[in-house]
Amino acid sequence: MKLLYFAWVRQKIGRSEEMLSPSSQIATVRDLAEALKARGGGYAEAFGDLSRLRAAVNQDHVALDTPVSPDDEVAFFPPVTGG
Repeated sequence: MKLLYFAWVRQKIGRSEEMLSPSSQIATVRDLAEALKARGGGYAEAFGDLSRLRAAVNQDHVALDTPVSPDDEVAFFPPVTGG
């Protein structure tokens, strides 16, 4: 699974992307975010409040209960406002 991080999520984690071999217990975007939060450090900061995050799976904006698979690309980013 390819993970992408944008804006302050990237800043807290200290990287813009990484590859992950998810465990069988990771079935949704929320499961993935919780697993990342459990890593501690910047991950715990970035994923501590999921209401502050948005996600995309394979470049489609999705809800946290969206299923994920090992072949997916998952991006995490803050809410975006326009002007």
